[in-house]
Amino acid sequence: MIHELSRSARPIFRWVLYALLAVMLFPVQAGAQTLPEPNRDQLLNGLTIFFWQRPGDANVLVKLRINSGAVFDLSGKGGTMALLGDALFPDPATREYVTEQLGGRLDVVTTHDAIDLAISGKASEFERIIELLRGALVATQLSRENVARVRDARLKQLSQKTVTISDVADQAIAVRLLGNFPYAHPASGTVETIARVDRGDLLLARERFLNADNAAVVVIGGVEKARAKRALRQLLGPWNKADRTVPPTFRQPDMPDARVLVVNQPDATNAEIRVAVRGLARSDRDDALVASVLAKIVRDRWQATSSDLSSISVRHEAHALPGIFVMAASAPAASVSKAVAAAQQVTKTLAQDGPTAAELERARSEVLTDMSRRMSQTEAIADAWLDMVTFKAASPDSLESFVRRLTVLDVQRVAGRLFKDAPVATVVVGNSQQLKAALGAGVEMRKPVNASSAADAATPVKKP
Repeated sequence: MIHELSRSARPIFRWVLYALLAVMLFPVQAGAQTLPEPNRDQLLNGLTIFFWQRPGDANVLVKLRINSGAVFDLSGKGGTMALLGDALFPDPATREYVTEQLGGRLDVVTTHDAIDLAISGKASEFERIIELLRGALVATQLSRENVARVRDARLKQLSQKTVTISDVADQAIAVRLLGNFPYAHPASGTVETIARVDRGDLLLARERFLNADNAAVVVIGGVEKARAKRALRQLLGPWNKADRTVPPTFRQPDMPDARVLVVNQPDATNAEIRVAVRGLARSDRDDALVASVLAKIVRDRWQATSSDLSSISVRHEAHALPGIFVMAASAPAASVSKAVAAAQQVTKTLAQDGPTAAELERARSEVLTDMSRRMSQTEAIADAWLDMVTFKAASPDSLESFVRRLTVLDVQRVAGRLFKDAPVATVVVGNSQQLKAALGAGVEMRKPVNASSAADAATPVKKP
């Protein structure tokens, strides 16, 4: 075909052909979505505001975060902060109103580190949405009737929840590793602990934590900046500012028992395995992000050690305080000993030698894909901006850039921080008779766990 072209056109054709071949053979990796820089402001009462106007958007999302969560539950009264979150909108009719009249939804979620309130709806009803927040935050209704209503509702929810063998294993490993540290216990509380929470506890929690300078709010949607600021200033401006912020400082947990803990579930067909070490804090933002990449590498290496492993997952749970790095899998009882040994060998090897370049690239690609997918969702963008206040996190774009620059040495260094000489907790949930035969001596056995006592699965039994 080239000989049919004029002599002057041949160089141009060759350059076009070379360019097409380059694109086919060396495709350019597409970058994640670049997010707009939010407009940031603060009211006189200390409430931090993030704002992103999206012209033409008929809807608006308002997400507000109280930067104190279940870590502040009173001793023996787990779920106190979750009940406070429930009490912000105690009447079920409020959620129905948001759905049916405002065309959106209302959610309140309490984690160990925060209480998140999300209200979406028509942008034309923005002032009404902020009025709902004002009622919840400025004039929280903690009457005896409302407290009893939300407590009964949560007790019913917890008592009806089906607890799986995986749930038992997750709770048992948290307690085994962390003991009485707040992250060891469910943020939602248990039937036993919720029953102990009274109105006075919620009044105290409201006074200590439900304050404007302990919160931040994100507004995303078709609302003009001037209108949004006016509504927030008028309706949330009177919200009280705290005298002082209560920091999350707690006694560090004791060293975990090095023995394998076996929790008996006699009807289990497979065993649930959990191997865990202490994790990093969200404030250690670079290394905490590297730990998320490392989790992908650990998962792939562990999976390659045995075809008997299934439902494999590895996660790094970073919190305001150091969290937990957990390896989880399901396996036949006969394969448990080999799987536990392989898990420990994987972490040891990564701490000593680091990953290969190919392992890092696979993990990096997966993490970047996850980040890109999340940042395509409006609420995930709101969460990322709120994290900048709660955890002093970097912006989403900065996090993506950091992941792209990671090296093998970076991952090896963090693996060393997490795994080198780290106390390890190991829990196996399954048929104790089969597991005892497979694991041999040197294990600790525990009684079966039912739905109402899952949180106590790994609590040591005191000897008389």
